[in-house]
Amino acid sequence: MSKPEAATDAGMYVSREKIHPREVKGPFQTLRNLAVVVLLGIFYGLPWLQWDGRQAVLFDLPVRQFHIFGLTFWPQDFLYLALLLIIAALTLFFFTALAGRLWCGYACPQTVWTEAFIWMERWTEGNRQQRLKLDKSPWTRQKLLRRGSKHALWVAFALYTGFTFVGYFTPITQLAGNVLTLNLGFWEAFWLLFYGFATWGNAGFLREQVCIYMCPYARFQSAMFDRNSLIISYDTQRGEPRGGRSRNVDHRERGLGDCIDCNLCVQACPTGIDIRQGLQYECIACAACIDACNGVMDKMNYPRGLIRYSTENAMEGKPARVLRPRVLIYGTLLLALIAGVLFSLTQRMPLAVEVLADRNVVYREVDWNTIENVYTVRILNKDRVAHSYVLTVEGLPGITVHTHSERIRVGAGDTDTAVVRVQVPRDAVSGPGNPFRLIMQSEDNPDIRTVNTARFNGPRG
Repeated sequence: MSKPEAATDAGMYVSREKIHPREVKGPFQTLRNLAVVVLLGIFYGLPWLQWDGRQAVLFDLPVRQFHIFGLTFWPQDFLYLALLLIIAALTLFFFTALAGRLWCGYACPQTVWTEAFIWMERWTEGNRQQRLKLDKSPWTRQKLLRRGSKHALWVAFALYTGFTFVGYFTPITQLAGNVLTLNLGFWEAFWLLFYGFATWGNAGFLREQVCIYMCPYARFQSAMFDRNSLIISYDTQRGEPRGGRSRNVDHRERGLGDCIDCNLCVQACPTGIDIRQGLQYECIACAACIDACNGVMDKMNYPRGLIRYSTENAMEGKPARVLRPRVLIYGTLLLALIAGVLFSLTQRMPLAVEVLADRNVVYREVDWNTIENVYTVRILNKDRVAHSYVLTVEGLPGITVHTHSERIRVGAGDTDTAVVRVQVPRDAVSGPGNPFRLIMQSEDNPDIRTVNTARFNGPRG
């Protein structure tokens, strides 16, 4: 009986049965374990890496600097965040069209942390059968010890997760000192405890409920794949009718399929579904049922693949095209966008200049032969060292620029504003909107150079 049918028979709401997924071995489970170790290693390890005397990855909100290894981003670089989100969306579309919910099964933070919490649960409470037995047993000293040690590990791991999260926004060595001396600021303490509590609740208690009921991806994923998408499928023609039998019995003579109805695929599923009932939105494509079923097939001397990655068309004996236009378009756009962003980063100039014309005075006459416009130039030094900049102008005959000093020095990561007077001979301009160029160049590094176009206003006629 499927979950919707069970809910209908029992009423609108049914109490949740805690799921204890069975531990299985196989290539897909090995890949999942590797993904958990690598992703958690990246999350917990990155804040401790140093780069040129500072934390390699640090989002310093008070000074509005976002350091990622050798790059420093500013609020003015918001475009890169937008491009990153577009790349993430295209990546999700690409892999969903190709093979369903691969992200959910292998890389989603909910999956990764839940798997880590299940490991700790196995260490303290035993395998699936032992945990089920422990759930039903009365409270004893042994049960209290096992449950207490499990929650102690969970809480410690969750708090360290919250500490690491805050360490991306406050230098983690400084944060560690603040924790040891109980000198945390209010917001640091709040986010450490909040993120730790969220990790403990989501990965320790809610688990598959997040995937089934809270995650919107489970609801709209069907719009992103079709009958040629690779999904985890049960071969009904080969497996049915299912039934138990001895390994030495010819099940075909008895009219049985290859499925021995052992239910190991259901026991291994972290969301508790029966894949033999067809694809369900609760499936997170972790392939634990494939590994479990293949192990049974090996013991029964049956061919592997009763449950496997396949397409709906292939399961019905129709031609299947995994590499189809949708996948190729998503892949091409994704590669082009990634290449464009990488190229843009290599060409990124650590200098931003904004030119604003004085709106109070359109132009002024310095003398009978000279017209002057006043501009406010805002200079942002996005480099990690101070620079002295020289401003020049070009584009109009006889154009000159006058500033308060020959050089404008701006510290590392600082912003400075200069009032600039641009003068042009009267006979070189006519009316408003005469384009010219302001060139800002670093005196000590000629490669740091920006060109801004502005308009010079003069009298008509």
